[in-house]
Amino acid sequence: MTEAVAPERAAPPAASASPPADTPDGVFLIHGLGGTQYDLGSMHKRLKNAGFVTHSLTLPGHGTQPEDLAGVAAEDWIEAVVAKYREVRDAHPRLHVMGMCMGALLAAVLVERERHAKGNLVLLAPPVYIDGWATPWYRDLRPLLYAVPGVGRTLKIEEEDPYGIKNEQLRAIVKAKFERGENFHYRWVPLECIRQVDRLRAILMKSAQRIPCPTLVVHAREDELTSLRSANFLVEKIGGGRARMVVLEDSYHMVCVDNDREIVAKNVLEFFGAALPGATSALANEPKMSREALAAAVAATVAKLAGGDFSGLRDVAIPDVAWVQPGANRMSGAHAGKTFSAFASRITQGHRPRFTAFGTPAFNRGIALVPATFVAERDDGRLESQGALLLAFHGGKLLEARWFADEVEREDAFFGAPEPETPGAESLEAQFDVAAAASKALRRAPDNDTLLALYSLYKQASVGDVAGERPGALDMVNRAKFDAWAQRRGMARDAAMTEYVALVAKLKAADGA
Repeated sequence: MTEAVAPERAAPPAASASPPADTPDGVFLIHGLGGTQYDLGSMHKRLKNAGFVTHSLTLPGHGTQPEDLAGVAAEDWIEAVVAKYREVRDAHPRLHVMGMCMGALLAAVLVERERHAKGNLVLLAPPVYIDGWATPWYRDLRPLLYAVPGVGRTLKIEEEDPYGIKNEQLRAIVKAKFERGENFHYRWVPLECIRQVDRLRAILMKSAQRIPCPTLVVHAREDELTSLRSANFLVEKIGGGRARMVVLEDSYHMVCVDNDREIVAKNVLEFFGAALPGATSALANEPKMSREALAAAVAATVAKLAGGDFSGLRDVAIPDVAWVQPGANRMSGAHAGKTFSAFASRITQGHRPRFTAFGTPAFNRGIALVPATFVAERDDGRLESQGALLLAFHGGKLLEARWFADEVEREDAFFGAPEPETPGAESLEAQFDVAAAASKALRRAPDNDTLLALYSLYKQASVGDVAGERPGALDMVNRAKFDAWAQRRGMARDAAMTEYVALVAKLKAADGA
């Protein structure tokens, strides 16, 4: 096996002038072996929603055909990520680095080589050791094959079930796309490419203790490619003062898309210092917005509310935006994520709600307090409730809105008391939650069309109409999911839940048969 040699070090270029104060932080994402810059699409979206600017690249030998990897060396990948890093480093006050699988190895080598100190490092499923539960017993014999002339370019290492995915529905979609020959990810790589990954692993093993920045290692306990030994190695070498680990209990290798993806996103965002909804007291600290940008965001939010467009708040907010409505009535409570969609639908049906008579906002970093009057009308009455809106922003996006009514009793009388639960009766939402859990326990994976139907109904019921840009042609899985969801546009939440529950019941019956 060729000796692993670190690329020759050149002193990092001197930093240029600092970017403007209101420039958002950036994140540089590095994809894994066989993928492209679109592989981390979901993380791109979550990071952008949190106010970050994302950067990525397609590594040499990727994005074309697997044969092109045969002539690529580990140094080529390292040089590519170093060049991209230097290109974007000085465009942001802080630049974080994140990599997945082989991209995690490259991210770690990059920050050590460049003495990166202006941001944090996230390593997702780094394969320092290739020793997961699905790797064959003869894995350690690879160096013998490397020594055989010509074998490195001709022997194919194929992607096999479970494709790094524990979630059976998603795994079935990926499997179907591979079987149809869709070119969204390399189905195989040449053995020579694995040799270069081994060289990259060796380079990192020798340099990990010199990683200078705070590091988060995210690793699944059941990773079929690489065991927790990899995560433990990195935390030990980097040091407990700079590195910490998150262990996932319900995923395999592809942690960004598997069952624990929300846990991954939450930990990454927190580690990068992103403000999250539901913690208003902390939102004023780092809004990452100028006073002018905050005023513009408030104006856009007020315009939505003045028109009674509660659902439209999603256009100016993060996906998990929270709305807090006071009192003890049918509209009261904290509504976030999918429950916000339900609240927006419920309050607009038959009530013609809107805000009016806005006063002059008072600003405190990322928070604006806006005097206003809440108006709602129906055939048998009209509500006018004075108070103030507290709006919290981060990176140009609305995180949370709270309505403080001066006389909340007016709203209680208008909307009426919450509907009591009927003993023994299971609500539609409860049925929906039970069906969602049951869909993951099916013994036989449904066909691809059924999986997409399940996904689209679940998203329509949980979130509402699809939003955002359609994924690119290379991101075939997310593109198919987006299209299926888009076909449900306009479907009422209750109708989507009802159809989802019925479909899962049908699948359970067939599964039992």
